[in-house]
Amino acid sequence: MLDILLMVVSVILILLSLLQSGKSDGISGAFTGSGGLNLFANVKERGPEKIISNATLVVGILFFVLVIVIRVLN
Repeated sequence: MLDILLMVVSVILILLSLLQSGKSDGISGAFTGSGGLNLFANVKERGPEKIISNATLVVGILFFVLVIVIRVLN
């Protein structure tokens, strides 16, 4: 039962990750040096982006908790 729940949570986590918008120029920007690196830029998420970001965080934590619980029980 927990294995099926883990698979469902994994699919949801992948989908939420794919729904998030990119926050940088991508890997090509890192090699070509276009613009500065905004690793620590103070960008506020608003609206749907914030909801998706928070949902991804919660589902990610749930994923790791499920993995640990399954590992302990086996």
